[in-house]
Amino acid sequence: MTKLTRLLGNGGHKWRFFRAGGFDQVRLDRGADLLALEQLDQKLWVALSCPVKGLEFDTRTLELIDTDKDGRIRAPEILAAVRWVCSLLKSADELVRPAEALPLAAINDANPEGRQVLAAARRVLLSLGKGDADRIAVGDTADTVRIFSQTHLNGDGVVPADAAEDPAVQGAISDILAAVGSAPDRSGKPGVNQALVDQFFTQAQAWVDWLVRQDAEAATLQPLGPATAAAAAALAAVRAKVEDYFARCRLAAFDPRALAAVNGQESEFLALAAKDLSISSAEIAQLPLAPIGADRPLPLSGPVNPAWAAALAQLRDQAVVPLLGPRPSLTLEDWTAVCGRLDPYLAWQAAKPVTPVEKLGAERLRALLAAPVRQAITELINQDLALAGEFDAIAALDRLVRYHRDLYQLLCNYVNFHSFYSRHDRSIFQAGRLYLDQRSCDLCVRVDDMGKQGVLAQLSRLYIAYCDCVRPATGQKMTIAACFTAGDSDNLMVGRNGVFYDRQGNDWDATIVKVVENPISIRQAFWSPYKRLVRWIEEQVAKRAAAADQAADQGLAQTLTTATTPPAAGGAATAAKQPSVRKIDVGTVAAIGVAMGSIGTFLAMLATNFMGLGPWMPVGLAALVLIISGPSMLIAGMKLRQRNLGPLLDANGWAINTRAKINIPFGRSLTGMAALPSGAQRDLFDPFAEKKRWRYKVAVLVLILAGLVAAWYFGLAERIIPGVLPKSGWVIKHEVKPTASLTGVRFGALTAGKVKLSFEVEIDNPFGVALSLKTLDYSMAASSGQVLKGIADLKGTLPVPPKQSKTLTLSTEVPVADVQAFAKAVPSGTAVSYSPDTKLTVDAPTIGPVVIPLTSKNEIMVPPIPGK
Repeated sequence: MTKLTRLLGNGGHKWRFFRAGGFDQVRLDRGADLLALEQLDQKLWVALSCPVKGLEFDTRTLELIDTDKDGRIRAPEILAAVRWVCSLLKSADELVRPAEALPLAAINDANPEGRQVLAAARRVLLSLGKGDADRIAVGDTADTVRIFSQTHLNGDGVVPADAAEDPAVQGAISDILAAVGSAPDRSGKPGVNQALVDQFFTQAQAWVDWLVRQDAEAATLQPLGPATAAAAAALAAVRAKVEDYFARCRLAAFDPRALAAVNGQESEFLALAAKDLSISSAEIAQLPLAPIGADRPLPLSGPVNPAWAAALAQLRDQAVVPLLGPRPSLTLEDWTAVCGRLDPYLAWQAAKPVTPVEKLGAERLRALLAAPVRQAITELINQDLALAGEFDAIAALDRLVRYHRDLYQLLCNYVNFHSFYSRHDRSIFQAGRLYLDQRSCDLCVRVDDMGKQGVLAQLSRLYIAYCDCVRPATGQKMTIAACFTAGDSDNLMVGRNGVFYDRQGNDWDATIVKVVENPISIRQAFWSPYKRLVRWIEEQVAKRAAAADQAADQGLAQTLTTATTPPAAGGAATAAKQPSVRKIDVGTVAAIGVAMGSIGTFLAMLATNFMGLGPWMPVGLAALVLIISGPSMLIAGMKLRQRNLGPLLDANGWAINTRAKINIPFGRSLTGMAALPSGAQRDLFDPFAEKKRWRYKVAVLVLILAGLVAAWYFGLAERIIPGVLPKSGWVIKHEVKPTASLTGVRFGALTAGKVKLSFEVEIDNPFGVALSLKTLDYSMAASSGQVLKGIADLKGTLPVPPKQSKTLTLSTEVPVADVQAFAKAVPSGTAVSYSPDTKLTVDAPTIGPVVIPLTSKNEIMVPPIPGK
């Protein structure tokens, strides 16, 4: 793919993008962008699906776009809507200038459907008394019920009862509606279509045919006349059990060994005997109707199963006696004869159609089938369908006017999120504004399933407060998820109340019922360690106070119990032996003292080290604050960078196609903080404020102590009262330092290939402690340009006494070769000029190592060197 193809896309359209929310979003501000929308890769769309319900958008428009009626708007449906509306407009630029009313001149009359829509628009305006209007608004087409109610036939193939002029046809339609239901007419009335008419008359014919068979086959179907139904019911009640009885008797006749088994085992009767029985018990009903014998007839009374005695009596009285005459028992042949007489009736009953038209009655159904009402209703439906084109044009007009007004707004909340990130208008998923805790939250979305929503919304990294909202005046209820993106969460907790204003301006009582905690701001993260410390201290104090209060209550109760209980014999002696309760635990006091001393030592060490920073104290303070608050701020910053709108909307049924970030600046714009109006006057005096004098006294005392420590540390106290207080490290470091001067340098005797080099140094020690010598770093340049240098270790040299000046000889050994190089052009025993660059390092108490430079030009006598 070439660079030009990537820029222009497959169709050659040059797309433009803007960046918001951390990702690139396509610009849709020209009609050409909408015409080419099908060419835009859907991977660049912000959303791929959204719900029809729960949005701050015209529901009727969304229902028109949702062509498959699945409750969701998907990308193909968006493209189909754009394609259709652009075909009916002369210029697609009309869509990017949405308005409540559509100019009639903007309708494309070169399109056949456009001509029909334009004609429908003029007809609607004329019917509304606006024949001279040059534009039509949603309000003119929205009330399709009123438009279509002006005629009974409106082209939808649905006919209400009052569409017929013949009372007989009206009555038939009413009967159909009552029997098989209705279809909604465009006028809003219930009506019938051809499918409902065919269904009704088919079921009515089946019902009537079933009834006709009863009259035609009365001798076979009703051998007992009206009493046949009762006889058939009595037979059906015991049929399975009687068949079981005769089957057992025939099995016993086949093999006498089966007789014991088919009569029931003795164990079954023993199990029954151990229970509390009733005649209708299920265990008894499972036994045979009567004792089994080979080809034995079934007794209709006497020794029969008591659970079936009543049913057998009904069979005898209602079926056997009327059909066969009186008899005490029933043989297999008799049973077969009874069944043969009643089976046709039972089969006819089983073939009865199950249909709701039965409730109209046989007489009414026969009348409807005999009258020509079915043909009349069908003709009426055909007349209605003949007007479909005219009235479909009115429906298309309503759709066009709505798309002209709403479709571009939907695109700016679907293909891109311009409405959300521009902050000029609220997005369609923003349900309103919540006022709570001196803040206003604009990112509030409706919630249908808080459990499901909470799982996904946790991934958004947003601080979410779920609120139940109620309007007591109307009883309306809903739940919202409010996202707090500025301020802190100190006063956000379950049970707090606020007020929610929906997009229509209605106010709702809002109560927090659940909180999803995440960082809100860097400021909150900065203060959170200190707030946690304060809360921990308060909890510990409260815990100690509660324990002390409980102990005091227990002690008081024990004292009262002892005082009110009469002493027993020898009680006085016992009381005398009891040790007295100590008011103060010495060990506890000691432990407290040790703890306070440790804390004081730690604070003193911290203050000393902090004061030792000198001018760098502000940097040290900043570093300390950073150490305490830095980790919390870092974690909060990372989570704030991860805030993502996608999971919050996905939980509401959207299919968000990108990571829509909510960064810190944008988050501050979504949550408004309370602020005084510009130019407002503020009186800081509060007559009912709590008295905090002791706090001020403590603060003043702390400031005084801090000033005294600073005066001592930085030497002010030393200048006012010298020698009274010990000097601080800062004073010692900045007061007069030790000094030293180089008075002479000489070479000594030659021993073992080395020459002794001695330095005469006068050292002044101003300190009150001895001054230890560490090293002497020397470098001497001769007039010949040669250099003699090295480092002498002075650890074994005697220290300089305190408050004294002392001249010391500091010696080291130099290799002969180095001396030869140094005095190369000078004969032995003569003097050579040198320029020293010497540094003496001493160890000063408290301060540490101090380097003292030594400089003095002079001459040095070259010693006799063998071989020179």
